[in-house]
Amino acid sequence: MFGSLTHKFKFMNKVNLMVKRKSIRTRGKIQLSRYFQELEKGDFVSVIREWSIKSGFPERLQGRTGIIEGKRGEAYIVKIKDQNKEKKFLIESIHLKKIKHSY
Repeated sequence: MFGSLTHKFKFMNKVNLMVKRKSIRTRGKIQLSRYFQELEKGDFVSVIREWSIKSGFPERLQGRTGIIEGKRGEAYIVKIKDQNKEKKFLIESIHLKKIKHSY
């Protein structure tokens, strides 16, 4: 009976475990400065998922860098190079961190 329940939890991806963990003091908190940050067109950003926000966030974007193209509503249009193609994604500002140099 319990054997069928335990197999789901045995084989968790190590990468997901490392990314999902937040320190005990920041667990469940949202940084308001990152939530209300204003980014300019042409800024270089790194995509870092905020786990406190429930959204349909593609895992392949985690850790990628890109350039801000513009703003649509509350989200930013980020141009990210995916192998040989440049693709545009709509990402909320809380998932973006401004960096100084290019990719």
